[in-house]
Amino acid sequence: MRYTVLTLFPRLVQPWTEEALLAKAIQRGLIEIRVRDIRDYAHDKHRQVDDYPYGGGAGMVLRPDVVVEAIEDQLPADEVILLTPAGEPFDQPMAEELAAKEHLILVSGRYEGIDARVENFVTREVSIGDFVLMGGEVAALAVIEATARLVPGVLGDPESYRLDSFSWGLLDYPQYTRPPEFRGLKVPEVLTSGHHGKVAEWRRREALRRTLERRPDLLEGAELSKQDRAWLEMLREGEEKG
Repeated sequence: MRYTVLTLFPRLVQPWTEEALLAKAIQRGLIEIRVRDIRDYAHDKHRQVDDYPYGGGAGMVLRPDVVVEAIEDQLPADEVILLTPAGEPFDQPMAEELAAKEHLILVSGRYEGIDARVENFVTREVSIGDFVLMGGEVAALAVIEATARLVPGVLGDPESYRLDSFSWGLLDYPQYTRPPEFRGLKVPEVLTSGHHGKVAEWRRREALRRTLERRPDLLEGAELSKQDRAWLEMLREGEEKG
């Protein structure tokens, strides 16, 4: 998997690729991350990449000619993704789809945004949430983190991501480790019982409980068994009585 990040601030992105699992994946040749400075495609000695918006208004807008030249210089690519608050919400299914690609170009905006004509030169627009950042670099890194970990070999245990939140339509179950008791808070006995069947059942139910309490909207699209639905109904009834 290869990523190309187009940004005005390469030094915001580059250090992120030099630590932890991303760095190890790069060293092992599992992924490649290139960071390109959009200013390298400016047309004047001052390397100006933005201009005042037509129609007036505050701030500056990135020029379409500069950004499109930066994109075209990195082609071919499976996807050219513009990170923007107006884009399609980024979620786990999209991460899984993108992780199967060979080359992603991630375009990070700045200032008041990018000239709208650039939208004609990308394959999709993506948003990581209903909020506005100072630039698209954090969003680009979020896409890289979420997809790179799905590339075979990047994680030590392939089961790690298969049981993640959202991968199976629900939030993840709560996790515990040593010590068995901390400030009066104990690890649930079932997790130390050694009974794998009961552990699996507890984890499924706790995932359902967490999802119902924190993200009930996810339940509409989750694959639920009859037992799941019965357990959720018991939880709902308990909430009503409580």
